[in-house]
Amino acid sequence: MPIDIDTFEGSSEDTLGGGLTQPERVLSFLASHADQAFRPVEIAGATEIPQNSINSVLHRLEEQALVRHKGEYWAITDDRDRLHSLTQYELVTESLNELYGEEDPSEWVEHMPATDETEKTDNE
Repeated sequence: MPIDIDTFEGSSEDTLGGGLTQPERVLSFLASHADQAFRPVEIAGATEIPQNSINSVLHRLEEQALVRHKGEYWAITDDRDRLHSLTQYELVTESLNELYGEEDPSEWVEHMPATDETEKTDNE
């Protein structure tokens, strides 16, 4: 879906996105090789993720119970229900984005409730 040139000019590269995120690339790779485990350097090479980034990506995915590791080796989680629920979430999100358009997180700010931190700033 095209965007107007003002949105293009005024948006950062991160905001405009494109393609799979690094965690999505790792999950896709590991899921397609579910019968194997890999060292980080092998995952980085296969997913074209910089080697200095791959360990933090893998640890974040491990915190979410989407990958597991032993020693130097990493594999996709063996919790198929967890992977299925993630896939379902992505499919629903994609469908909603097609129906209603993608959300702009910067628009959420005006509707967010005040926090203790914003109240302190306002009162000072």
